[in-house]
Amino acid sequence: MPMTQSYKVLYTFLIVVLFCSFGCGNSTRKSDDKTTQQSDKKSIEQVDNTYKTVKIGTQEWMAENLNVSNYRNGDDIPQVQDKNAWANLTSGAWCYYENKSENGKIYGKLYNWYAVNDPRGLAPKGWHIPSDAEWAILTDHLGGRFEAGGKLKATKLWKNPNAGASNSSGFTALPAGLRYVNGDFTYLGTYGCFWTSSEENNFNAVNRTLYYVISDIVSLSDYKIDGLSCRCVKDY
Repeated sequence: MPMTQSYKVLYTFLIVVLFCSFGCGNSTRKSDDKTTQQSDKKSIEQVDNTYKTVKIGTQEWMAENLNVSNYRNGDDIPQVQDKNAWANLTSGAWCYYENKSENGKIYGKLYNWYAVNDPRGLAPKGWHIPSDAEWAILTDHLGGRFEAGGKLKATKLWKNPNAGASNSSGFTALPAGLRYVNGDFTYLGTYGCFWTSSEENNFNAVNRTLYYVISDIVSLSDYKIDGLSCRCVKDY
């Protein structure tokens, strides 16, 4: 092969190498950047949701409803709006009341119990979803079930008569309503329902419920598919 042809071949080879180094390299970096941004966003969402807290007796509670859209490890929790899809869930999910984000700004998110029980952790680091026994400690400290509800309820947003409401505990319980097993929304302004981590059977788990017409706090059983509010208590 003549020398001039050798130079031409070498020159062409160098052009191809340089093109791949820059072109292919940029594509790889763009993909990596996108992955990094998504990962950062997931971890930041938990951090950016800062909450007011209140010390009640020996416990420290969040004074706002949980409002995260990812588990503690950064994995997304699916937002499920469609009622039929919600009714057939067997894994964690969240929604806004009536699928309206403006409700989320006030009341936080509604979660099914599968999200509460997910091993990846629904609560931010250092916090957890309380058991029914931990709710009982709170209730006893506030004078028992017939008085505690009024001391927990916010004095605004509840419909009249908002019986016994004083919010003297600082807990500021909100009437966020719930999403039924069939995907329907109901009871905004009249019920505040909070999941516990306590399981009852394969289909049901325990929640704590406040009503607008009484000052009680009641321990009830609901379908795990129901969408309820969550409060967190600090780890000890």
